[in-house]
Amino acid sequence: MKTLRQFVWGILILVFSASLLAGLLAPTPYAQQFRDSTNAGPSRRFPLGTDELGRDRLSRLLYGSRVSLLLAPAAALLATFIAALVGGVAGYLGGWRERLIVRSIDLFLSLPWLFLLITVRALLPLNVSPVASVTITFALLGLLGWAGPARVVRTGVRSLTSSDFVLQARACGCRGSRLLLMHVLPNLKPILQAQFWISVPVFILAEANLGLLGLGVAEPLPSWGNLLRGLENYGAVRSNPWTLAPVVLLVIVMGSLQLVFPGEDYS
Repeated sequence: MKTLRQFVWGILILVFSASLLAGLLAPTPYAQQFRDSTNAGPSRRFPLGTDELGRDRLSRLLYGSRVSLLLAPAAALLATFIAALVGGVAGYLGGWRERLIVRSIDLFLSLPWLFLLITVRALLPLNVSPVASVTITFALLGLLGWAGPARVVRTGVRSLTSSDFVLQARACGCRGSRLLLMHVLPNLKPILQAQFWISVPVFILAEANLGLLGLGVAEPLPSWGNLLRGLENYGAVRSNPWTLAPVVLLVIVMGSLQLVFPGEDYS
């Protein structure tokens, strides 16, 4: 099992490194069009062929991987931060305030969050720049994906508030936000790390779903979501199997993340 995890780590490092070095490894800029080579097959010039606009598929895959693999962790970090604050405050305060926060979390979780994400994104302007669409997409992921981790954090805080070191800190005069920030939340590090790594693949898939619906990252900037949208034509995919490269890479990355971070729930 250790050898398998080392191998999987190698795959993830290779994929992340290739995406970070997309500017050096990509044969052409991701938006450059070769009108004389539209829908071309694999060749020395275009290792994965070109799309219907004559853009190099390998270049777009490298740049799209960078967008998805860098911003999904950023969204997970934002969601984990919000979960730490909301869940930490709920578990620390207790009483009616905790019940109010928990009911709000339960109400948030009762809504299918992916459909909520799609609804909120659809209400926002679609005619925005690619950079703005990236910011909007992953900010929404972070702002709407905190509720589940917040419940786990709240449970952890409740168990810590009755621990010996917290009682000793109270006896020494440590109160309020200082006690929460200095003594309680730092001891939730394993739980927060687990929730962060659980959120990363969830957000990668969420962005892919938004991209398939045309609500994700805007063209011409590539991401796994809008690259997958190009696979809607089954007949074209069947005759050009190399267009499945984004799906293969997505499956490899998601499977690798699941093997490296099995996702202890801590709930």
